[in-house]
Amino acid sequence: MSRWFTLAVLLLAGWCVMTFTHEAGHIVGGWLGGGTLIHAELRPWHLPHSLFEPDPHPLLTVWSGPLLGVIVPVLIAVIVRGRWMWFVADFCLLANGAYLATGWIAGDRYLDTPRLLAAGAWPISVLMYCVITIGIGYVRFRQDCLTVLLKK
Repeated sequence: MSRWFTLAVLLLAGWCVMTFTHEAGHIVGGWLGGGTLIHAELRPWHLPHSLFEPDPHPLLTVWSGPLLGVIVPVLIAVIVRGRWMWFVADFCLLANGAYLATGWIAGDRYLDTPRLLAAGAWPISVLMYCVITIGIGYVRFRQDCLTVLLKK
């Protein structure tokens, strides 16, 4: 199998796992907070989203997406201990942080970062999440990509 094909398959797997765990995190958080799920879209080729009405604890609902979107893949990678799963987990780490950072810059009210801030999240908590996930995620994911591409 070509290295580029392997990279493409791993990136696709990373995207699917990231979108699913992130959005499933919102759903779990919404349910735990007593919200009523009105609609959910989990397919990775659409824009995954979920809508709770009412959502008594929107801060829990929104934070659960990026938190579980990182924690679940990393826990699976720890259990599976496969290099391919670490590639996926590191992708999820970088992608979740980059998503919150970009959402902050874009400011679209439907994205997670403006929703977090509107629900009362401290800006420093969002900033720290972004710094940690992007910082660690970039270093690890870059090495993962090099490992795949330079493998003999």
